[in-house]
Amino acid sequence: MNFRKFGELYISFFRVGILTFGGGLAMLPMLQREVVDQRKWCTEEEILDMYAIGQCTPGVIAVNTATYVGYKQAGFLGGVCATLGIVSPSLIIISLIASILQNFIHLPAVIHALAGIRIVVCALMLNTVFTMAKKGIVDKLGLAIFTGGFILACFTPVPTAMVIVLAGMIGIIAKKFGGKKEL
Repeated sequence: MNFRKFGELYISFFRVGILTFGGGLAMLPMLQREVVDQRKWCTEEEILDMYAIGQCTPGVIAVNTATYVGYKQAGFLGGVCATLGIVSPSLIIISLIASILQNFIHLPAVIHALAGIRIVVCALMLNTVFTMAKKGIVDKLGLAIFTGGFILACFTPVPTAMVIVLAGMIGIIAKKFGGKKEL
């Protein structure tokens, strides 16, 4: 057993979890920096695939991604360590906040701080969308799938899971019967 690798996985994902506010999607830029840029545990293409798989599976995308990266690096126990690393900060912080926030939630400063945090989280999520779009939309079919998925997800009652499954099926069919048409 490689206990050092388990420790690296836990600490790396703990750092991502503690330094990122806003949940799974807001964690994606930090995950990319840690996993792709700094640690070189995955390529950008692999992390995009993990995000896609994470969206298709139950659970939080950051947890799913951490589990996959940990498993890839150190097997089952690596997946467990990475998962514990990414969720530990949230569990600790939520427990602390829940115990004291009830006393301060009505204060204007707290209300305004939370509103500001929500806005920044939206900006971080938008940054992630642009980054993923630049890497993921590489041809006309990708642009069509993106546009169709966006329209279905935003303007129709079609469930998100159905949009994801439909996009995957289109990708499979297109790969089988056609080639890439560059943008």
